[in-house]
Amino acid sequence: MRPLIAIPARFSATASALRYAAEVSARALVEAVWRAGGEPATIHPAASDGTDGVAARMARFDGLLLPGGGDVAPHRYGAPDTHQDVYDVDDDQDAFDLALARHALAAGLPTLAICRGLQVVNVALGGTLEQDMGGPEGGHRHVVHPVSLRPGTLLEHAAGTAKVEASCFHHQRVERLGDGLSPAAHAADGTVEALELDGAPGWFAAVQWHPEDTAHRDPAQQALFDALVRESRHHGCHDPRRRP
Repeated sequence: MRPLIAIPARFSATASALRYAAEVSARALVEAVWRAGGEPATIHPAASDGTDGVAARMARFDGLLLPGGGDVAPHRYGAPDTHQDVYDVDDDQDAFDLALARHALAAGLPTLAICRGLQVVNVALGGTLEQDMGGPEGGHRHVVHPVSLRPGTLLEHAAGTAKVEASCFHHQRVERLGDGLSPAAHAADGTVEALELDGAPGWFAAVQWHPEDTAHRDPAQQALFDALVRESRHHGCHDPRRRP
């Protein structure tokens, strides 16, 4: 049986063939989870669930994938002002993603966080973000560049290599690290490109790039999804609620 991987939907103002606003997951992301042997399940970002509601909803899942998306609202990490290039902020999306991140990390649910997902985790644990890296010349938008993985990290072990070619689309980055988080990878300009959680009760990795962009042809990128699904299968097998 494929382990069930929860992917919070992203709100979309329009979607082809649909008459109304939509909730979506990137096809490349879903296919990467499927190739890894997981069952991807898009879930509704219901911010009104609260902490207890999120925990109850997540009880049926074996793993969590926090995907990319719009920016986290700056007030979520205590910024007094909002930079003009902050975009696609949605308070319901933020509230749900932050609750998911906090629950998954506390419960030891295997979790892979991607791009916005990394930033959500950092904010959930009390960290801050640099709201804009300096416009087109300073950001990492529409670029593929080398990223060096810190030796001995879960990320390096999962990818099976010390350096990857990362497909990036972000104009924000980690400023102050959240509690317990440590850098697991850096770009040449010093940008933190991955995070790990010291003493995490379950498997966790967060990357600032989009491994789904090239996972279909880059084994090191697909390996991140493989690791998530592998750890999720192990987690599900040891959950007493899943025993026959």
